[in-house]
Amino acid sequence: MNKFFLFITTLLLLIINANAKQIVVNPNSKKHPIQNALSQAKAFDTIIILSGNYFEGNLKITKPITIIGKNYPCLSGENKYELISIEANNVNIKGLKLINSGYSDLEDMAAIRIYGNKNIILSNNILENNFFGIYLTNASYCLVENNNITGPDRDQNNVGNGIHLWKSTHNYILKNKIKKHRDGIYFEFVKHSIIANNFSECNQRYGLHFMFSDSDTYYKNTFKNNGAGVAVMYSKNVVMLKNTFVLNWGSSAYGLLLKDIRDSKVLNNIFKKNTVGIYMDGCSRSHFIKNNFLNNGYALRMQASCDDNIFNFNNFITNTFEYATNGFTVLNEINFNYWDKYQGYDLERDGIGDQVFHPMNMLTGIIEEYPSTILLLQSFLSDLLNLLEKVIPSLTPENLRDNYPLMKPIL
Repeated sequence: MNKFFLFITTLLLLIINANAKQIVVNPNSKKHPIQNALSQAKAFDTIIILSGNYFEGNLKITKPITIIGKNYPCLSGENKYELISIEANNVNIKGLKLINSGYSDLEDMAAIRIYGNKNIILSNNILENNFFGIYLTNASYCLVENNNITGPDRDQNNVGNGIHLWKSTHNYILKNKIKKHRDGIYFEFVKHSIIANNFSECNQRYGLHFMFSDSDTYYKNTFKNNGAGVAVMYSKNVVMLKNTFVLNWGSSAYGLLLKDIRDSKVLNNIFKKNTVGIYMDGCSRSHFIKNNFLNNGYALRMQASCDDNIFNFNNFITNTFEYATNGFTVLNEINFNYWDKYQGYDLERDGIGDQVFHPMNMLTGIIEEYPSTILLLQSFLSDLLNLLEKVIPSLTPENLRDNYPLMKPIL
């Protein structure tokens, strides 16, 4: 039965493709050449748009169709219109340059917006100076791949997100470059989707922003020099694997913010030169394994509201502060990590230090309580506090410790 169904499906696709035709659009054609081509096209036809400039307002796609740009024809929204609105399944758009969408306080206009459809491919497009770049609403099984998206030079209130998904499922956001938007990538109520190999930098708020989005994976992305790094909030079963969080600096910036996250995994990531590597609040039952924390202000800031999290086999190297918390009760496991500040010894030569390591020192606790005392950092008083802590270790949380500190970094 399955083989028969596959045969019939293949036969139908061959019949459709045999009847499909190509329509070529020339910028020197009569008025509204792309709109006319969309009106003439039948389902599964291909429209080829030749290089040139096109000013046609909002293009609505209401049938399954393929649009291919040759040498990046430029479509402008003239700062008035949404450029392309997709209201059909099975649409493929590639090779276009889309600029100057309209923007409004009341309407989320985008360069390309998908309205409740599936099986859409948006690939190899250039998007510049648009309010929102690519916007998916109630969309599923869509691929957004290898697009170059640059936002306008406007303040945060007048610019949208580079790639925005709302209430969608089973989508793939791959190999895009996004910069100068409010959020580079934004997920809200999005499930079972993958974000991989994207480069998100210089966005005004977050490189990536998750809200109420469960069972998603982001893999091998780079988030660089954004207003406040990456925020993942009110979600569960999120996998964060082999990403790089770098140069997210500022008084309230961090590489990764986790707020009310549970049952998730943060594995093999690099946190480098951020004000805070990871900031956690209200997080439970998540695993942090084989991450590298390098040259951050704070490697890890974990509020006392976090519990049952596990930190194993991470490297903490040349951070100003390794760990900070706002309470003395620690309900998380922190073992088998490498700490470059560890000064213990390994008489048994098993690669594990013979003394426990306390990642939060007395000065860190004082700064948490009185932020202005950060001026004491690298002062004589700071050295005196560290000496006092060695003499009277009970001045720091006793159960905040790595019982099995590693003598060498994890490769």
